[in-house]
Amino acid sequence: QVQLAESGGGLVQPGGSLRLSCAASGFTLDDYNIGWFRQAPGKEREGVSCISSSDGDTYYADSVKGRFTISRENAKNTVYLQMNSPKPEDTAVYYCAAMGEGWSVQAMCSMNERSPFFGSWGRGAQVTVSS
Repeated sequence: QVQLAESGGGLVQPGGSLRLSCAASGFTLDDYNIGWFRQAPGKEREGVSCISSSDGDTYYADSVKGRFTISRENAKNTVYLQMNSPKPEDTAVYYCAAMGEGWSVQAMCSMNERSPFFGSWGRGAQVTVSS
């Protein structure tokens, strides 16, 4: 069974740090582009950061550039999102998703969540940034 599972969410203070993990089971994660998306209450799901399967190319939304870092550890079949200096506006449910490597990371992160090109989604992890 193909599954993605997010972990590492929780409450973090502004200016702190948090690392989210996206673990894959049932498939080899390094065969796919992987993206982190988030959805705040009352808002559309948006792309945060995406990483390619082949050359490690990355994309970041302007709102997180310079603060968040995406990386992959293929030996553990896991992709991470390191969140440094989070802000209250980063509060959201964070999801990871997989997509075939035929798409650029920018295109992947710009796609609507309902796109049929997404192969799998996790169930999400709540991140709350508050003092």
